[in-house]
Amino acid sequence: MRAIGGMGMKRLVIGLAGAAALAIAASHVTAQEGGSASTVSADEWPYYGRDEKEQRFSPLDQINRATVAKLGLAWSAELDSDRGQEATPIMVDGVIYVSTAWSLVYAFDAATGKQLWSYDPQVPRESLASACCDAVNRGVAVHGGKVFVGTLDGRLVAVDAKTGKLAWQVDTLAGQPKTMRYTITGAVRAVKDKVVIGNSGAEFGVRGFVTAYDAATGKLAWRFYLTPNPQGKPDGAASDEVLLARAQSTWGDGEWRNSGGGGTAWDALTYDPDADLLYIGAGNGGPFDYQVRSGGKGDNLFLSSIVAVDPDTGRYAWHYQTTPSDSWDYTATQQIMGARLVIGGKPRDVVMQAPKNGYFYVLDRKTGELLSARPFAPVTWSTGIDMTTGRPILAKNVHYQDGPSIQQPGPFGAHSWQAMSYSPRTGLVYIPVQLTPGEYEKLPAFQHRPIGQNAGIAMKEFPEDQLDAIRKAMTGQLLAWDPVAQAARWSVPKRYFVNGGTLATAGDLVLQGDMEGMLAAYDAASGAKLWSFDAGTAIIAPPISYRIKGQQYVAVLSGFGGAGALVGRVVPDNPRRNGRLLVFKLGGTAKLTREPPAPRAPIDVTGLTSTGDPDAGMAEYDRTCTVCHGGNASVAYTADLRRSGALADPALWKAIVIDGALKDMGMVSFAQILTPQRAEDIRAYVLRQARKGQAAGK
Repeated sequence: MRAIGGMGMKRLVIGLAGAAALAIAASHVTAQEGGSASTVSADEWPYYGRDEKEQRFSPLDQINRATVAKLGLAWSAELDSDRGQEATPIMVDGVIYVSTAWSLVYAFDAATGKQLWSYDPQVPRESLASACCDAVNRGVAVHGGKVFVGTLDGRLVAVDAKTGKLAWQVDTLAGQPKTMRYTITGAVRAVKDKVVIGNSGAEFGVRGFVTAYDAATGKLAWRFYLTPNPQGKPDGAASDEVLLARAQSTWGDGEWRNSGGGGTAWDALTYDPDADLLYIGAGNGGPFDYQVRSGGKGDNLFLSSIVAVDPDTGRYAWHYQTTPSDSWDYTATQQIMGARLVIGGKPRDVVMQAPKNGYFYVLDRKTGELLSARPFAPVTWSTGIDMTTGRPILAKNVHYQDGPSIQQPGPFGAHSWQAMSYSPRTGLVYIPVQLTPGEYEKLPAFQHRPIGQNAGIAMKEFPEDQLDAIRKAMTGQLLAWDPVAQAARWSVPKRYFVNGGTLATAGDLVLQGDMEGMLAAYDAASGAKLWSFDAGTAIIAPPISYRIKGQQYVAVLSGFGGAGALVGRVVPDNPRRNGRLLVFKLGGTAKLTREPPAPRAPIDVTGLTSTGDPDAGMAEYDRTCTVCHGGNASVAYTADLRRSGALADPALWKAIVIDGALKDMGMVSFAQILTPQRAEDIRAYVLRQARKGQAAGK
């Protein structure tokens, strides 16, 4: 999930003209049905997507187009970390449960904000070196009197919902090769009497899988691998039959036999009680480059696929692959939403997805039949979807086999984990769209490394003389999409490409936060902005709504971080503030304390020198350091290396980078892959970037 630079102004705007078509509003919306009646109380938000179909639609209407101007802060709670906050709060029986960075869990009285308890799973900080995109966590599940959270270091933890005391925990990675560096950032799902969790790490070199555990005891119920066993053997898992019979033959020889191939299920897990199926969103290939990963052969099942399984046994039911032979980090891990739509005059039970590849898919939810697929954002890697075969029609040189390839979307995708929502009142899906072109280029000679990324493509810094063009090209939209007509109805432009997830309500509102720190309410039919609130730091998480004693509330997490914050120079340089849980109600009068952030140390490298090669250091930095410290060595969201005291002391720099002096803070030793000289080359590059910042008065 990296942004990739090195693109010229002319190439950056390839395909952007198509974005204008997406902003044209229509004079009507398609009448649609919302599906079977939900058994979820309108007052609560008990599941990740409120209902099991994950429509993220609240039937509450006290806060509506006429009253939203009176919305004010009811209460807030400051969290303990200034890292990214991505979780969806869960509200059950008057209590909000929320996970935060580093996999902590909190419980609050949902009306007053009183903290009831907190639980810290004590995630080892060195786990951060295996995380692609910050120490984030997207949410808990609440079931049977327990709260469940997946931890960054790969555990599934159950705590008592009333006390926060540990009930049980399991190592979800037990039995996996120690060379595979997994993490968990996704939300746990409760499905019947089980809890289900996937994992992350395809960029580093892992083999993705999903596991179901008995919610009461933590006993493993079933496991489904999303790529074949590299040794061609059964795993003793629910996936054995389909992997050996169908998937194995779709892979050629290549790096996947060492790395596992990727396919991690790091976000989407949706249960449909009507179809009694669990839908799994499978991720990108590892390495990205299809030629390296699989010798340029085969579709590589089940990468970038929606896979439906029996929730009781894990047995395969059907799949649809959105991006065969993926070379572009086009995951299908984005939200999978169930609904009933009127298509061709007849009601159809469907699942919908807007994955990273830029197409909006509507599938029959019982069979996986493709019903429609159209671009919801500019797409250049494909010229369309063949509705007979269901396969994309590829453009030329998309596997960058003949040289660098500029594509839309880029690796960040047209839509990522930020939730979309669906309103049965308007018949529209509200998508946080990312307009992000990207350049793909082969590594001259790929070699798998035991630490750091193994994406298999050249990572590059953004050219300083093209930053203005890149900023203009990498923007976002709030898009209202008609899934029946497969057409845009309205859109709201966003200055930055990363923004928050959405909430739709029966008050005919859509609520969304953004990278600039604003939470806003929009008219669900027209997109007109009706209200906003300045949170003081970015909101990338999705809001929820609930009701207590007749009072409707809206809740959302604020906190700058995640993948988008690592880009460097094309997102706002937000001040470092701890995240917050913000809760609103009509007539709310609470005030948000806005303590000024701690002043940053000035950049001053006057007189500092290095024996290293800054150009060699730049190449090594882009592959090894960007994942935590951001592009262009100029991201203040983690440790801004340009301001590091270690820059002045080559011995201290070596002690940190090579000897692991700060491993307890997440900065592990890189001695496995870096020589002391290469570490000094990186220091030389950071010094060069620091001089630029000092000259610019940063």
